[in-house]
Amino acid sequence: MKDISLPLPKPASYPVGIKFHGIEDPSFQGFGGSGLKKRGQSTRSWIQIDSSGNSQVITLDKTALMKRCSLPSRDLRLLDPIFVYPSTILGRENAIVVSLEQLRCIIMADEVLLVRSSDSSLMQYESELCQRLQKMKDQNDDLPFEFKALELALDLVSASLDSQVTDLEIEIYPVLEELASSISTNNLEHVRRLKSNLLALTHRVQKVRDEIEQLMDDDGDMADMYLTEKKEKMEAFLSTDEYLNSFQTGGWVSHSAPVSPTCSSSGQPEKGSSNMSFSKHESSRGSSNRGRHVEELEMLLEAYFVVIDNTLSKLLSLKEYIDDTEDFINIKLDNVRNQLIQTELLLAAATFVVTMFAVVTGVFGMNFEDSVFDTASNFNWVLIISSICCIVIYSFFLLYFKRKKLLPG
Repeated sequence: MKDISLPLPKPASYPVGIKFHGIEDPSFQGFGGSGLKKRGQSTRSWIQIDSSGNSQVITLDKTALMKRCSLPSRDLRLLDPIFVYPSTILGRENAIVVSLEQLRCIIMADEVLLVRSSDSSLMQYESELCQRLQKMKDQNDDLPFEFKALELALDLVSASLDSQVTDLEIEIYPVLEELASSISTNNLEHVRRLKSNLLALTHRVQKVRDEIEQLMDDDGDMADMYLTEKKEKMEAFLSTDEYLNSFQTGGWVSHSAPVSPTCSSSGQPEKGSSNMSFSKHESSRGSSNRGRHVEELEMLLEAYFVVIDNTLSKLLSLKEYIDDTEDFINIKLDNVRNQLIQTELLLAAATFVVTMFAVVTGVFGMNFEDSVFDTASNFNWVLIISSICCIVIYSFFLLYFKRKKLLPG
């Protein structure tokens, strides 16, 4: 007899896209192990700019980028154009992570990886950096490559922020002048919207300023940003390490020299042992590295700190001008309100006097006989006496209001 084995029914929670008894259901494609692998890679296009000013587009996934730049994944989130993060400059072991406004890039000792995007600031940074590097190719410039790239980033960001402040000044001053002369709902709404833009721009400029100031206050962070110097020391350390290894493998090992613990049983140095030795060597000198010569970077940061601080001063002055205008408008509205109160007070006094005259009219208008009506001239005397009394009472009210300073003198 043939052994006929029927396929067992699939459970409801069975992972899709995986073969079941050698048969893969096409309705479950894209959710198996391959699908998870593709979703975990998250490749992205980057613009690579080398030290000679040549640029090209490369595609790297997150893992390859982390390995290439020696960066943790949390630093790469700052470069994601989808999310909005405050301006940040981070100095790492082999790279500088720059996230300033819309400009986001990774600066290394010999190349810059720029997030590929259609944003005008990124395109301007790419073209400007390539032009500068090509012009400086034949010139003797002591400024390291990473500082050139960082300087251009700070230059473009500070110029962009200053331009936005200038545009806001051009727009807001006429509106404030118009509001001071004519208070209307449209003008108030326009000023409210401009003030919201002003506060948002102030926070952005303040964040860039604080980030630069924080770097200037920490010599250790500035020392970590000397990537070219660290790369040269690393290459020198590796060349020395290779020379010693070749010297030992050639049979010239000194009896007094200890055996390297990083060598394998075959006598060859293990992979990555030189990097570990260099890291230990540098960490042993950590206290001295913090006191290294960082005036070059400090002067660079200080120059742009002054520019950003000047931009922030413009924003604060503009905010003070808006506050002064609001105070002037409030004073003007208070004055109008006081005038309305004074007018209402005068009208109330006049209404009281007219009411008294109406009482006299009502009394004499009643249907009763009196000797006063026997003479026709008595009616005129009643009108004259009542009018004089009303005028005297109204004058008394005016003098009382002025004495109490309820009316202007």
